[in-house]
Amino acid sequence: MKFTKMHGIGNDYIYVNCFSEKLPFEPEKLSQIVSDRHYGIGGDGLILICPSEVADAKMRMFNADGSVSEMCGNGIRCVAKYLYDFGIVRKDVVTIESGGKVLTLQLTVKNGIMELARVDMGEPILVPELVPTLLQSSDGDPGQPVINVPLTIAGKMFAVTAVSMGNPHCVTFVDELSDDWVLGIGPKIETAPAFPRRVNAEFVQVVSPTKLWMRVWERGSGETLACGTGACAVAVAGVLNGLSQRRVEIELLGGRLEIEWSEADNHVYMTGPATTVFTGEWVVSDQGAGISRV
Repeated sequence: MKFTKMHGIGNDYIYVNCFSEKLPFEPEKLSQIVSDRHYGIGGDGLILICPSEVADAKMRMFNADGSVSEMCGNGIRCVAKYLYDFGIVRKDVVTIESGGKVLTLQLTVKNGIMELARVDMGEPILVPELVPTLLQSSDGDPGQPVINVPLTIAGKMFAVTAVSMGNPHCVTFVDELSDDWVLGIGPKIETAPAFPRRVNAEFVQVVSPTKLWMRVWERGSGETLACGTGACAVAVAGVLNGLSQRRVEIELLGGRLEIEWSEADNHVYMTGPATTVFTGEWVVSDQGAGISRV
């Protein structure tokens, strides 16, 4: 099985071109094997680039633990780069199906290589039932957004905001980012009963109304260097909590994203780079594992 390792500001996945490749295992199992950073290729998960009947391509994403994820902002930019750089779709505007939606990406190309993509991530989902979360708004109205609502984890109470960008996010604004928050509280938020489909946990420090720092504990993958949908959720949460403007720069461990929550159409737009690391071939052994040849 031929593969390509790619990353969006450090959020790395193994990409397989399913226009031409066949998977040796079910994708849930394959993702666990190839994502292992000691015995596999190493990554935050597996992303399949597939044909689509409604877009230029379809993205299917699997976390490192084999669970399915509906959407990945950094991953979808890498899919667009793969489509363009490898000559599958040579257009400056690309459409990609993911999680039941079709997203449009505007590409910045230099010397025949895609460097940046601006992704229309669509409207944020704020209705608790659709996020989904069992938390309710401060007034108890089940149709109102969960903004700055108390959540108690491991005996510690803090305020959270719930946003879905096609996948669920729980955003916590903190005075200072720390391992205690991300590594200590993050995994507990992921599996908290308040989030029936688990959740991505973002921790955010406000630098200014136009700049935010964030770290993320991702559902099914642990802490990652970046999360595109998480950055979008953080930008939305910043506006809802009166802490940031609608256009912000978000600094993550792996790099920087520009996020805009447009007043004109209520859509969230994410701009960031995508990078190809290497290509290789995964050879399946008799034991069902494999070796990679770069």
